[in-house]
Amino acid sequence: MAAAVLAGYMVYLDGAVRAQFEGTRWTLPAKVYASPLELYSGLDLSRSEIVSRLDRQGYRASSSLSRSGTYRSSVSRLDIHTRAFHFWDGQQASREIRLNFDSTGVSSLSALDKQGDLALIRLDPLMIGSIYPKQGEDRILVKLGDVPPMLPAGLITVEDRDFMNHWGVSPKSILRAAVANLRAGGVVQGGSTITQQLVKNFYLNNQQTLVRKAKEALMAILLDAHYSKPEILEAYLNEVYLGQDGGRAIHGFGLASYFYFQKPLEELQPQEIALLVAMVKGPSYYDPRRNPERALRRRNLVLDMFHSAGFLEEDSWREAKKADLGVTARTVRSTSQYPAFIDLVRRQLLGQYKDADLTEEGLRIFTTLDPEVQAAAEKRVSDGLDKVEAARGIERDSLQASAVVTSVEGGRVLALVGGRDAGFAGFNRALDARRPIGSLMKPVVYLTALAEPSKYNLITPLDDSALSVKLANGDTWRPQNYSKSTHGSEVPLHYALTHSYNLSTARLALDVGIPDVIDTLKELGYNGDPLSVPSLALGAVDMAPMQVAQIYNTLAAGGYYTPLLAIRDVTTREGEPLSRYPLKIRRAVDESPVYLTNWILQRVARYGTGSTMYRTLDRSINVAGKTGTTDDLRDSWFAGFAANRLAVVWVGRDDNKPAQLTGATGALQLWAGIMADIDPRGLMNVPPEDVVEVPLRLRFDPNGASGNDYGGCSGTTPVPFVRGYVPDGLSDCDSDIMRENRYRREQPQQRQEEQEEGNWLQRLFG
Repeated sequence: MAAAVLAGYMVYLDGAVRAQFEGTRWTLPAKVYASPLELYSGLDLSRSEIVSRLDRQGYRASSSLSRSGTYRSSVSRLDIHTRAFHFWDGQQASREIRLNFDSTGVSSLSALDKQGDLALIRLDPLMIGSIYPKQGEDRILVKLGDVPPMLPAGLITVEDRDFMNHWGVSPKSILRAAVANLRAGGVVQGGSTITQQLVKNFYLNNQQTLVRKAKEALMAILLDAHYSKPEILEAYLNEVYLGQDGGRAIHGFGLASYFYFQKPLEELQPQEIALLVAMVKGPSYYDPRRNPERALRRRNLVLDMFHSAGFLEEDSWREAKKADLGVTARTVRSTSQYPAFIDLVRRQLLGQYKDADLTEEGLRIFTTLDPEVQAAAEKRVSDGLDKVEAARGIERDSLQASAVVTSVEGGRVLALVGGRDAGFAGFNRALDARRPIGSLMKPVVYLTALAEPSKYNLITPLDDSALSVKLANGDTWRPQNYSKSTHGSEVPLHYALTHSYNLSTARLALDVGIPDVIDTLKELGYNGDPLSVPSLALGAVDMAPMQVAQIYNTLAAGGYYTPLLAIRDVTTREGEPLSRYPLKIRRAVDESPVYLTNWILQRVARYGTGSTMYRTLDRSINVAGKTGTTDDLRDSWFAGFAANRLAVVWVGRDDNKPAQLTGATGALQLWAGIMADIDPRGLMNVPPEDVVEVPLRLRFDPNGASGNDYGGCSGTTPVPFVRGYVPDGLSDCDSDIMRENRYRREQPQQRQEEQEEGNWLQRLFG
């Protein structure tokens, strides 16, 4: 009877073993890749900048280029042995190339191998994360024939010397372990074979019971009977647990190689292979980041075993034991490094792929993220908040921030920071923190007005006197300027936006019509439905930084709307294309009023509320932007752009209490740091065909910047007008309608506030 029951149970176990092993063995998370670096003659990156990117991707300096993933650097030259990679548009072979440099960047690209000339080559992209299932398992599958031979040989030597001879269980190993445990008075050695370990990880749990161990042994025997040793060993290489990354379990040597060493398995050195093999015994106990001394001792013991087994020669063995652990300080392949950006990727894939597709099928997702831009944004957000809090006497760690960086051309999201701790996978403020945008709304008002050149131009006088508006609900809306003072009825239009006057902006919005302002806002890319109320003109509309970036990217692109994208291509695990995300572009707003609006935004940056940016930025770089400050100083914003890059920064508190910061004293300081680090190209003012320029004398900033000397034609500025709408009687060297002495008389309070702001900023940054 007992024999019949055992036979039936064996039949049941046999079916379970074969069904899972022959079916889909693992759920494979989608792999997410950054944008690859393209190398070509004329690339404006220095040798050191490219070396920095190579180091980030796990390339190593070497006097010889005998292996892929290596480089050799000299003063004006860089030789690289690139890695082979299957891109979305096909396979790119490994190549040996040479880059020469001059003062402007890459002066030439040539081939060192004999595979033919090349004009452009892409580096393999950095894998920035995975989209893994709820149970948290992640892995990269490898084939036994593709891994370094030392790895399977080392595993067998350390974990199961009789692997090739036993039939799933090893009585000799069990007896040896029992004797060792009896002598030690506790469990110090296990007798499990590689096959048993695979069964435990693949089919069972970690319960230490006799029933579970007996079941493990029976299943190991069945597995060994049905499948070859190479098949079992390959499955073990992909299944073994090798560490934890927050909520993500690191399974298999393929992913562990990236997680610990930032490079593919085939590029590992003997000491690195030995460390991974050493960790099989206890990934947490021998974690090289948390327990480096313990991990080093265990690794060296494994190296000794490699040497004794005869597959690590004397010289290599001694050199390997001298090497440090070599693990990366940060888990750059972890999803926890770029959680905010991965969140954006998931949202943009929503509706096109099921969760199961993203967590089980091993899809490959190629994104637009630039790791260097992302690193700059993260550092400037974190460091900038520390400095702002210290300088303003704000409680430490009470402020939060988010940032979005895009490419002006093409609308690619290059970086996304969701909070002060960019590695924390929590609330994504870049996408979900919707706050009033304050004065960031004002350029939309002025753009709406300048679209009517028969009524408005840059020197049209605006009324900045007190305003009272009766609302539909019976309330009265009485906006005020930030300085609490007014500036009369003849403020030039360009000057009102440059210095962010509320009263003149509100009157202008009422004149052009709030519904028309909303239409312009939607044409620029806002997909919400704001209330049609007068306060909209001063920013009474809630947006997330990503939404603001969409609007300002349309302005920066000259009125062309391109949906901001984080994804460029999706392929299967084998590299077959599934989805492409081509550039979509349409003319949203006429070019001429956008050019006039951006002309003012450059003056905002140079002479207006954004002028403190030039304490960080090189003054020769021409950029445009706008500060934003909300009621009670709750939210600090800055949105601005150069010719090639746009960035939006928000600073505030999660509890929505006053942050005690203006746009200039908070977000602008972080924005300027980010922009200084990402190689912005200055704006070049090339007027559209239907725009003409007239030299006029304009007032610049209130602190005495050049241009206030009106003698003769000195200090003139080319002021753009739509052709056919230059004001009658306007001639070269005329001045705009305000006089300097009147300005000085009417706003002493604002000058004092600006001086005070400049004083603390000077202490902080200067």
